Amino acid sequence: MNKVMVAAMAGVLMGLSGAVMAGDPAAGKAKSTTCAGCHGPAGVSPNPMWPNLAGQHAAYLVKQMKAFRDGTRNDPMMSPMAKPLSDQDIEDLAAYYSSL
Repeated sequence: MNKVMVAAMAGVLMGLSGAVMAGDPAAGKAKSTTCAGCHGPAGVSPNPMWPNLAGQHAAYLVKQMKAFRDGTRNDPMMSPMAKPLSDQDIEDLAAYYSSL
């Protein structure tokens, strides 16, 4: 019985931790003004050199922005843009762009 309770509590806590880290699309939209210069105001890039962000999966966007921020992926334009972003900023931006 104790093992069942521990497993159930672990599941609840894991579910809550995901909810805490979930991004806020409205906050992401407010933070996206800097991104709009290259990726367009609605996440559709006016230039083929830069990718469209609208409709991308949030997990993919989070992974890529963290890679730019942390230096595991380098780009002369994106790396400095991502450097000051917090984990919550990234989650918010990803939620916004994936919602478009």
